[in-house]
Amino acid sequence: MKIVKRDFVPNGSGSVKMTPDESDDLWVAYNLILPGDSVKAVTVRKVLREAASGSREAERVKLELEIKVVNVEYDKEGSVLRIHGKNTKENEHVKVGQFHTLEIELHRPFVLSKELWDSQSIDALKEASDPSASADLAVVLMQEGLAHILLVGKSLTITRSRIEASIPRKHGPSVAGYDKAFSKFYDNVLQAFLNHIDFKVVRCAVIASPGFTKDQFHRHLMLESQRRELRNIIENKSRIVLVHSTSGYKHSLREVLDAPNVMNIIGDTKAALEVRALKDFFAMLSNDPHRACYGPKHVEVAHERMAVQTLLITDELFRSSDVATRQRYVDLVKTVKDSGGTAQVFSSMHVSGEELAQLTGIAAILRFPLPDLDDIEL
Repeated sequence: MKIVKRDFVPNGSGSVKMTPDESDDLWVAYNLILPGDSVKAVTVRKVLREAASGSREAERVKLELEIKVVNVEYDKEGSVLRIHGKNTKENEHVKVGQFHTLEIELHRPFVLSKELWDSQSIDALKEASDPSASADLAVVLMQEGLAHILLVGKSLTITRSRIEASIPRKHGPSVAGYDKAFSKFYDNVLQAFLNHIDFKVVRCAVIASPGFTKDQFHRHLMLESQRRELRNIIENKSRIVLVHSTSGYKHSLREVLDAPNVMNIIGDTKAALEVRALKDFFAMLSNDPHRACYGPKHVEVAHERMAVQTLLITDELFRSSDVATRQRYVDLVKTVKDSGGTAQVFSSMHVSGEELAQLTGIAAILRFPLPDLDDIEL
């Protein structure tokens, strides 16, 4: 995210002019823009003009509008934000109070104004403008007859391609078609690999599968890259990593990100920290269950007793339309940090965030056991 201009007071009002450079930035903006905020951007609106003959003709006019936000929609596949709200400044084409939808796309600047820039908003803005926070990882998840190509950013996991093929049995009368079917499947995965993985952008590409599927595809990839002189692959073959996974489905992504050789590459990126924190939480829940808890009530009681060492919370909880509810979670994150703990805000568009969401979206690793938490009514 390119921050063009900041003009706000922490825990006060003000505005920020920003330009989203990648899909992750639009997700950050989606979480920043809340009902009641104001957004100003250049837009196109269809207006009716009266011709000399008296007839009315529709014309698309480019203009700058500022709207008070009513709701925000995020289109991951189209990489666009749709912000619906009421116009706040009258001009010749749009009256005050008229509804309009602004579409924010990549490389289009906009100005976001808030009455309250709280600590969570400021942290999200700071993280979005930090290029070192990106994971920039491509993952090919495979099994026989199925492959997913995923791009993992600092806030988003995007499925770029899904390849399916019917693979005949290796035994019996259809054995002759087995090798042919697999070769065609690998060719299709290779083509998707070339279409969606750019080594100028990603740090590395991970090929993961159960069994030997990953090894066979990697061999196919290397042979074809030599035969067809695919420079993108030949020059970056050292950045292609093989990892075991239990399946070719997206839910296996967390174990891929948790693999030591992948962790060494993505290091302290946001995606890596989320995976590590969730792994530590589940380990604690299994080995010392009185030092782990989840659910708003249990976590808040644990925090009141100064017991929270690590807070795990999804960004979705900060999107509450109720200001008091959002402020409650913002204050929780801040006070956990102030008391010497750590707070990890998970992206609900990452596989680890999806997993945390299944546990109410909030959990904690505790400094010391609290066995009586189980007796508290939710």
